[in-house]
Amino acid sequence: MSTEPQGRPALRRRSFLSQSTAAASALAFPLVGGAQPRAVKVGILHPVTGALAFSGQQCREGALLAIEDINKAGIKSLGGAKLEVMLGDAQSQPQAGAAEIEKMNEAGCSAVVGAFASAICLATTQAAAKHNLPHVVDVGVADQIVERGLKNTFRFGPGYRTCAQVAVSNLHVLNVAAGRPAKSVMIIHEESLFGTGTANLLARELPGYGFDVREVVKHANPTRDFNNIVLRMKSVAPDIVIPANYYNEYALLVRTMQQQKVLPKAIYSVLGGAASSYKFLKEFPDAANGIIDCNHWFNPRDKRSAELRRRVEAKGLFFTYEVFMTYTAVRLLADAIERAKSADRAAITAALEGSTFSDHLMPYGPTKFVNGQNQGAQPLMTQVTKGDIRVIVPRDYREAEPVFPLRA
Repeated sequence: MSTEPQGRPALRRRSFLSQSTAAASALAFPLVGGAQPRAVKVGILHPVTGALAFSGQQCREGALLAIEDINKAGIKSLGGAKLEVMLGDAQSQPQAGAAEIEKMNEAGCSAVVGAFASAICLATTQAAAKHNLPHVVDVGVADQIVERGLKNTFRFGPGYRTCAQVAVSNLHVLNVAAGRPAKSVMIIHEESLFGTGTANLLARELPGYGFDVREVVKHANPTRDFNNIVLRMKSVAPDIVIPANYYNEYALLVRTMQQQKVLPKAIYSVLGGAASSYKFLKEFPDAANGIIDCNHWFNPRDKRSAELRRRVEAKGLFFTYEVFMTYTAVRLLADAIERAKSADRAAITAALEGSTFSDHLMPYGPTKFVNGQNQGAQPLMTQVTKGDIRVIVPRDYREAEPVFPLRA
């Protein structure tokens, strides 16, 4: 009867453990190689309820279309990682937007895109700065958003100072070319940071071009009756009416003007909430006819603009500036994550700071941020003509000759 040599059981145990480890390693290797890379969590924050719900929902749609496109290939530098979306609702209130930022921080978001309205963006960027959370602003035009020295804040589109200067300069050119038929102006604006700031800039700029600013009228947001304001407009009798407000109020103001037969020589909008909107054009074509707007607009010469519009309209939605502005803002963020090769907030912030993003459908050229503001961002001038919205200025993007004044 044979017996095991002394110490053999220990050797067998060591051999078994060694073989088990090797087998486990062999099995684990293909699993690791084929594992899905960890998703990059991003916050998408907009006012999808409350007074600004239409615009907020449009922004969200633009973001989701961009996520869909980005996730087809994923973030290549991260092994094809997908963007994982955390949706937030600012409820049309700055404080609600700030509260959503706190939730996104706790959930581990690497960056945030939003939040449409200037007053909300002012609050959300400040809240995000506490956590070094990169925040790409999609629309918010108040220049205070990027003038507070926040290192986490990046606005891709133009601010209202740029928009006001472009609008007033072009109004002067159009007026001179027509023989200076317009001399007086009345500004109607909503009461928040966006409307008040835009109106103040216009009131300051217009007199330098020879325009008499007869009255600046502020209204609440929301407002459901513009009869008194339009009656005042009749009394003031301005040559040009300049509205600066969100969609619902803009549409109601212009319709009330139409009902009361107030016909200025031009309705010349600056960041008009409905002026360059296919929704407004479809619902109120007569009221929209001839309106000029200085606003966010896509590059009409870029074929991708038409393709994105087809996709949006196939969903039964309108291709508004909220959609393509947020779509492009999300693409900007994805480009930064790609170059950062990381989901780390500091790395993404650094990548945004050095961005040269140019693969977009806006008339901006390559991106260059200075203190968080994209220096190449510019508005375009559009006019409702022949049942469509056409670019009239600048000439590089012109689709139709401007008609000014609309009424003699």
